[in-house]
Amino acid sequence: MSDDSLKSAFDPSQVELLFVDDDDEFRDTAARRFVRRGFQVQQAPGVNDALRLLQDRQFDVVVSDMSMPGLTGIDLLQRVKELSPECEVILLTGQGTVETAVQAMKLGAYDFLSKPFSLAELETLIQKAYERRQISQENVQLKAVLERNQPKVRMIGESPAMQEVFKLIAKAGPSDKAILIQGESGTGKELVARSLHEHSSRAAKPLISINCTALTETLLESELFGHEKGAFTGAVAAKPGLFEIANGGTLFIDEIGEMPGVMQAKLLRVLQDGSMRRVGSLQERRVNVRVITATNRDLATEVADHRFREDLYYRINVMSLDLPPLRVRAGDIALLVNHFLGSDWQIAPDALRALEAYNWPGNIRQLINVIERAKILAEDHFITTDELPAIVLHPTTTAGAAVAVTTILAALADDGTLSAIEKARVVEVMQKQKYNKSRAAQVLGISRRSLYRLLEKYDLDGAPSQTG
Repeated sequence: MSDDSLKSAFDPSQVELLFVDDDDEFRDTAARRFVRRGFQVQQAPGVNDALRLLQDRQFDVVVSDMSMPGLTGIDLLQRVKELSPECEVILLTGQGTVETAVQAMKLGAYDFLSKPFSLAELETLIQKAYERRQISQENVQLKAVLERNQPKVRMIGESPAMQEVFKLIAKAGPSDKAILIQGESGTGKELVARSLHEHSSRAAKPLISINCTALTETLLESELFGHEKGAFTGAVAAKPGLFEIANGGTLFIDEIGEMPGVMQAKLLRVLQDGSMRRVGSLQERRVNVRVITATNRDLATEVADHRFREDLYYRINVMSLDLPPLRVRAGDIALLVNHFLGSDWQIAPDALRALEAYNWPGNIRQLINVIERAKILAEDHFITTDELPAIVLHPTTTAGAAVAVTTILAALADDGTLSAIEKARVVEVMQKQKYNKSRAAQVLGISRRSLYRLLEKYDLDGAPSQTG
């Protein structure tokens, strides 16, 4: 990133600035000047006052006089680096020496400015310090994104239901408002969140995802808000939370309906004013994050039943986007199948028809699973019905099971032997599968060779005349 791009993107209102100086006149003059310039400014007359502010609030840049009664600017620098290693410190002195400057830089100061100086010169230095902090944060964000290894999958669909979704994404993406994505499990809610992020002004910043069902309450809090060293057993080092990592970008919280009540209250606070605290810390930190949430629950019902906070519901549901299940996406199955198969694969027409006829209770996630399974079983990169699971080929499992029970009871009444039951089941399945031996074998859960043996055993050759 070039210096020019950094300067053009610089926004003083995003900078939390702390002035520390026992010279009241200079401190007040400097603070007023930077407030007029748009900075968020706090001031302290000494190190102890500054430390109290640092305990409660996260600052981007601290500007401190070197020589003050009691604790010095060097003392403050050391404490700042313990409390907030990412905070940049600029030290001021009227008695500048090379030795003092070297000591300050070794301890982590961003720079050293000797009095007298102009406030314009100080502002330039503050801007550069803030930009270095931002670059460091972006490196942390990039590392986190790479570690989370988000899959690169594009949204596919030509059905009217998906065209409506695409229209809403195009409108809602740039708005920067909180969006609630609602839909059944496996419908691709994270893909919608990613598309919303890509349509926003935050697209160049990270999109970070977390699933509330995958973590305990304690781990969820630590993941979202981070923790300090020693905050709990196993916290051997301080760790930024996902809100900090996503700062400037988007945080996608999946299955928010599973979030515990205590965490709902903490999330609400961040959404209200952007402030948060790491686990084990009293220090206030501010983040600028767009939050997109998703759920497969009816949150309105959850609110009515007092299982989800009403104030949080309205905060995350500035706009809702309902993602259609795969069963109502007419015409999209073939597109999805060809996409997941890839260019080197083909699928038999009857196999594709079977996929299109299935109800897909597990939605796209289930379809991907079926395709991957078929690719493992198939030969010559060609998918046939032989590679599809019985549940897809015979979706009326429940009804079929009821018919099977009726058939078995009839066989018991007629003969009462296991052979009669077995024969009745084979006849029933062959009839329902229109005497297709491959599909009948799959339904029965046996190989085709085993089916042939059963047909021979009961003098059934599989033809309608023999089984009618």
